[in-house]
Amino acid sequence: MSINRVNISGNLTRDPELRATSSGTQVLSFGVAVNDRRRNPQTGDWEDYPNFVDCTMFGTRAEAVKRYLSKGSKVAIEGKLRYSSWERDGQRRSKLEVIVDEIEFMSRGQQGEGGGYAPTTSYGQQGGYAPRARSAAGPGAHGGSGSPLRSTSTMRTSRSRDDM
Repeated sequence: MSINRVNISGNLTRDPELRATSSGTQVLSFGVAVNDRRRNPQTGDWEDYPNFVDCTMFGTRAEAVKRYLSKGSKVAIEGKLRYSSWERDGQRRSKLEVIVDEIEFMSRGQQGEGGGYAPTTSYGQQGGYAPRARSAAGPGAHGGSGSPLRSTSTMRTSRSRDDM
């Protein structure tokens, strides 16, 4: 038995690109930078080493998600790995990418003045996202950690057979 699941969080490296296949399926492509911390053997200091991960979403949810993402947006992604290989100019090429099943918007800048995103029922079966007002929770509502509530939203993006 093998398990093909990936969880990453990081910042978008570029604005997402939305295109459509010849059959009309929406495809959203974007890159996420994920840091790996390692100790520098010469200085002993901890340093960040970026990993750049290509991510792809399919179907009508791809179009909805694009509205909320831009270069620098912080996201958490859950999905699966997909390997592709091809030949270009006589050279064999390949890449490993994440097919996104779920995405969580984590940047405060994406949420505007009002707070996080709340699912709306107006966006098909998957549910869309629209701004919602920040709750008026008091200082003790966040578990006593000393920081205000952090608003994040998850968009469940499980694919149906029609999206494949």
